[in-house]
Amino acid sequence: MVNSGSHSRSAAQRVSIILAVIIQIGATFLPALGFGDPIGDRSDSVRTLITPSGWAFSIWGPLFLGSAVFAIWQALPAQANNALLNTIGWPAAIALAAQGVWATYTEFANLTVVSAIIIFVSLIGLLIVLRALVKHGEFTPGERWITALVFSALAAWLTAASIVNVSATLVYSGIAAEDRTYPVVTAIMVGIGGLTAALATLRSRGNPWYAIVFCWALTAIYFRGGQEADVIAWTCIGAGAAVFLAALVGLSRADNSRHWFGF
Repeated sequence: MVNSGSHSRSAAQRVSIILAVIIQIGATFLPALGFGDPIGDRSDSVRTLITPSGWAFSIWGPLFLGSAVFAIWQALPAQANNALLNTIGWPAAIALAAQGVWATYTEFANLTVVSAIIIFVSLIGLLIVLRALVKHGEFTPGERWITALVFSALAAWLTAASIVNVSATLVYSGIAAEDRTYPVVTAIMVGIGGLTAALATLRSRGNPWYAIVFCWALTAIYFRGGQEADVIAWTCIGAGAAVFLAALVGLSRADNSRHWFGF
């Protein structure tokens, strides 16, 4: 597929993506400036059996870095006529900005129903981008290692984060105030998330970046909630195996492997 030509991108789209990343990253610094409470504190206040171990959230460092690199790269004159970026530009901007809006809201209001809605908006935008990446023809190096890698990882992490946010919202609202006494229900949520991720991996041609990041989230759930309830532990293992198998099946086809790795 030709990646340049008569697909001129508007300056508004390129600037919007830059602003979206500024919002995405900048929102997390508000507590350090004295505004709101850290997201980690909010998460701990409504911790559930599927709240990942704290170390899992370190993934936001690479995700933020990747988002910043993408924002700069997509704004370069050489990408002014990039057909792929022209297709994904607006949903990408919405998804990235929504992450900043989610962070800001959560820092001030906790993990409520509204925060769940915001995170689903971001996830929908990311899934639209992921769909376009799957359908795209041959990637340029920048498209593969900046766009495809970053947005596949973001889509996987937001898939997991959406499930965690819903669980935390139930605790915050009092619907599942004693969540520890309902490990089976919690395990079902993990199982549904795992099957959804496995299907997404399979439908996205064995997307390895999506599979790796989602399994990272499952591992973090295993080492926290999985240590408190065996049913959570075994569900994490089963869900991880399903995602891993989906990736293997997808990447067993040479064209899919070449699509994501370039060889």
